[in-house]
Amino acid sequence: MALVGASGAGKSTLLALLAGLDLPTSGQVWIDGTEITALDEDARAQLRAERVGFVFQAFHLLPALTALENVMLPLELAGHGDARAVALAMLQRVGLGERAGHYPRQLSGGEQQRVALARATVTRPPVLFADEPTGNLDTVTGEAICQLLFELNAETGTTLVLVTHDTQLAARCQRVLTLHAGRLD
Repeated sequence: MALVGASGAGKSTLLALLAGLDLPTSGQVWIDGTEITALDEDARAQLRAERVGFVFQAFHLLPALTALENVMLPLELAGHGDARAVALAMLQRVGLGERAGHYPRQLSGGEQQRVALARATVTRPPVLFADEPTGNLDTVTGEAICQLLFELNAETGTTLVLVTHDTQLAARCQRVLTLHAGRLD
């Protein structure tokens, strides 16, 4: 599903609410059968770790960690016994196996976003949120990232909720919702 709308329409705010990063002033938010608005911050964080992947426009990679370590992190937090091998396989899947030892500052924007995609999908979360995943990329790199995003979505069976200004990207989704001033059009 794609969320589209002008800047300031509330797309990123809605995504933050859906992911449990923010709490609504009223109403409920459910993820995978759990009402996240009834959970405390620790429980929401645990739910996100177990059931949610998030890809940000600004990548949000940890600069002191290599590409491999960034992808390993959610696996290690989940107690996965073979985090290194699984993370390396995912980096290879996104075309960065040979860059596993590089730090984010040593990677191009497109490579950083591929690491972010790998990190977000490596645990095979039921829900993947993507907030303007191509916003900081040139057109060609953005298209490659989009293709990879949809391939990983199909492979993992994850529910994808995508915020974008790109109408062509939104058109590739099964459903498109338009926000205007915080309301669905």
